[in-house]
Amino acid sequence: MATTAGQGWTQLRQQARALETQTETYLHTYSQFSSQSNIPPKPTEEERSTEAKLQELLEKRDKVISQLTRLLDSEPTLSSSSLKQNNLSLLRDKLTDHRRDLSRLRSTLQRARDRANLLGSVRDDISAYRAANPAAAEADYMLDERGRIDNSIGMADGVLSQAYAVQDSFLTQRETLASINRRITHAASQVPGINTLIGRISAKKKRDGIIMGGFIAFCFLVFWFMM
Repeated sequence: MATTAGQGWTQLRQQARALETQTETYLHTYSQFSSQSNIPPKPTEEERSTEAKLQELLEKRDKVISQLTRLLDSEPTLSSSSLKQNNLSLLRDKLTDHRRDLSRLRSTLQRARDRANLLGSVRDDISAYRAANPAAAEADYMLDERGRIDNSIGMADGVLSQAYAVQDSFLTQRETLASINRRITHAASQVPGINTLIGRISAKKKRDGIIMGGFIAFCFLVFWFMM
């Protein structure tokens, strides 16, 4: 008798676990309905079918758990097993969690559908109002255009502000370089003989330039006559 009860317990527990896995699969499918970008105003056939299947699975699991409870209470050899008591407790807790998940998903889906319906109703009302009031629709259009122009002007002001900031930076750098040049010139004038040395260097550069220019001209003339 104990062996038969143990086999019955094992079969029922396996059935409960299989139903639990199916429930998790359908819960995942049901959760995707609320994440759609365009939620339909009314539940689709697939949504109703998934919700009905979830409800059916939860009821089946509740019945299986009831059978396990009765079997555990009727067999002392089973009721004395702490492992089976823990397994039954886990099945009950999981069933409670899945019922809570279904309720939460149903509420989330309903809120998303209400929000989508509200937005759709508002858009329809605006469209109907504009169709019935062309002047108001034109005024709204002009306001939208003015907003876009204001945004463009704001962007242009931002670009001009950056350009002015860059210009100020260049002017500051130019003044800094001019100041450095003045300081170097002043310092050079204070050193004895520096001006003479600078003059000789400049004269040498001019002489080298004249010599190089004459050489290039001579080569050009030779090349010209050889042609």
